[in-house]
Amino acid sequence: MGSETRGVVAREKGAPVTLETILVPDPGPGEAVVAVQACGVCHTDLHYREGGINDDFPFLLGHEAAGVVEAVGDGVTDVAPGDFVVLNWRAVCGECRACRRGRPWYCFATHNATQKMTLADGTPLSPALGIGAFADRTLVAAGQCTKVDPAARPEAVGLLGCGVMAGIGAAMYTGEVGLGDSVAVFGCGGVGCAAIAGSKLAGAAVIIAVDLDPGKLALATEFGATHTVDAGAGDPVEAIRGLTGGNGADVCIEAVGHPKVMEQAFGARDLAGTLVQVGVPTPDMRIDLPMIEFFGRGGALKPSWYGDCLPSRDFPMLVDLYVGGRLDLDRFVSETIGIDQVEDAFARMQRGEVLRSVVVL
Repeated sequence: MGSETRGVVAREKGAPVTLETILVPDPGPGEAVVAVQACGVCHTDLHYREGGINDDFPFLLGHEAAGVVEAVGDGVTDVAPGDFVVLNWRAVCGECRACRRGRPWYCFATHNATQKMTLADGTPLSPALGIGAFADRTLVAAGQCTKVDPAARPEAVGLLGCGVMAGIGAAMYTGEVGLGDSVAVFGCGGVGCAAIAGSKLAGAAVIIAVDLDPGKLALATEFGATHTVDAGAGDPVEAIRGLTGGNGADVCIEAVGHPKVMEQAFGARDLAGTLVQVGVPTPDMRIDLPMIEFFGRGGALKPSWYGDCLPSRDFPMLVDLYVGGRLDLDRFVSETIGIDQVEDAFARMQRGEVLRSVVVL
């Protein structure tokens, strides 16, 4: 039979989002319906609205979410109705070449729900990242539900579903930040601040925050940055070298998604240093790096997709750290808003006024 609910929909490229009645099917085999409690407003949702992901309009937006499982379909054993879960967009298949080689965080065939949610007139919806959580309830593949400690605040832990996990993972997994390392993070929005928090968790001795916005630099210190660099006040590469004994940082994390910033991060590495790109570029962007510098300095250039995370492993661990007071996820929540305020939240995000607006349902 399914059910009717409210959802935030992007009907066409560049148009303001609208609050629509949507139809959610009962879960089929391998699927689950989740009552969404909170969902962060992520820049990826804006990319969908602007047509920067694909042209499969209309989109049901929202993907950075936590909630409670309402119902499951046949064959679902890992979660049950009543479970508190964080949603993820890496429901690993267990069968692709990456999974077979024991590297499921690189899974090439992640699962989504088979059935489609629709508008009231039957028009199929494309859920953002296979989730579509700006809605009172959503239909997902059961593997997209990761059970975590129900003592956690959904507004905070839902952010692990995308941006916060991407930043923490960029430091801990992609960059392999270790005890005593020096780290420079370029861009101190939500993902960059999460990379700073991840670097602190990993035991970095020097954590340098780089941004043009003094307010974001102040926030970065709250997440664990030991030094800040105003990128508009001088050459950030020279500033980072000055803070690392003239050497450069062991790990540089680019969390902006811009060629010029990536070039700065490339140049700010120590010998054999690692550059991690977690900022999302636009399709037209290109980089031009001197090969002799890459060869002569050694090290690695590594893109980070979802922080190279494995939700089934990482979400429960990070939620436990949050509940235990060792990872301050609450600090990422700049404001809580209603489901009818997403368009305004996009504008505040574009102006750099918030780390995360979170829709509470």
